[in-house]
Amino acid sequence: MKDKRSSIITRFAKKGIFPYQFAFTLLIPLRNVFLSPKKLIQRLELKENDNVLEVGAGPGYFSSKVAKSLKNSKLTLADIQSEMLDLAKKRLTKKKVFNVEYHLCNGVDFPFETNKFDIIYMVTVLGEIENKQQYVKEFYRLLCPNGIISISEQGGDPDKMSIEEIKDLLHDCGFEFDKLYGRKSNFTINFRKKS
Repeated sequence: MKDKRSSIITRFAKKGIFPYQFAFTLLIPLRNVFLSPKKLIQRLELKENDNVLEVGAGPGYFSSKVAKSLKNSKLTLADIQSEMLDLAKKRLTKKKVFNVEYHLCNGVDFPFETNKFDIIYMVTVLGEIENKQQYVKEFYRLLCPNGIISISEQGGDPDKMSIEEIKDLLHDCGFEFDKLYGRKSNFTINFRKKS
């Protein structure tokens, strides 16, 4: 038992998939200083009828506000940890947010049709992914032509990727740079799928 606890604590402070046992830290309102849900929505340029996928949703810190902004569509949450999806579902149900679908993914591919989403976004997730190029190619498949993939990174995250690393990765997978919000330590960078 002690070894398991030690392993979880080590994962919390080092690179790798964020442990669900520390999900409560992802809900701390101090996160608003770095990126509030309202600011994220502005950066995503959401429209009421956009079909949106949140990758690595965790306990749903951004999900509630994003889903509420989608008046005529649904937000799809994807995570590789069922415990995180359970936490998100409880949180959103408590907030009476029901235009959400929850999908447990296998860490390799996503069970969605080609060209399904207008926007795919992730916050402090891309650096945790082992095979980033495979994931990004899958995102390309899932996005509609001219769709947006949005990646937000925050200082202090041991898995944080630099703007240049993200630009190189997404360009190599066929995406075109669209916009950058913020600075080196805390930023959101958007790319478009070529139409």
